[in-house]
Amino acid sequence: MTDGLDRISDARAAKQYAAFKGFYIHCFIYVLVCLLLVLINVLSAKPMWAQWPIIGWGIGVAFHAYGAFVKTPKELAKWESQQLARAKKA
Repeated sequence: MTDGLDRISDARAAKQYAAFKGFYIHCFIYVLVCLLLVLINVLSAKPMWAQWPIIGWGIGVAFHAYGAFVKTPKELAKWESQQLARAKKA
């Protein structure tokens, strides 16, 4: 029984880690591209346009953060309780 619970905990931790890692990679790339866009915009001496892709992509990053830090833990908790119920029946 304990072995099954350990596997459930390990699977949950792996999914949570993957969600966090995906978000942090997305966020890191977002910051780098934003800096590049601002640099290009400043060097081109044209009216400011970089804020529009930054805002648009920022909305996507915000949704990714919600998915990784709010939605995923709730889904994993539900999944874990289902797995524990199955393990108890077996």
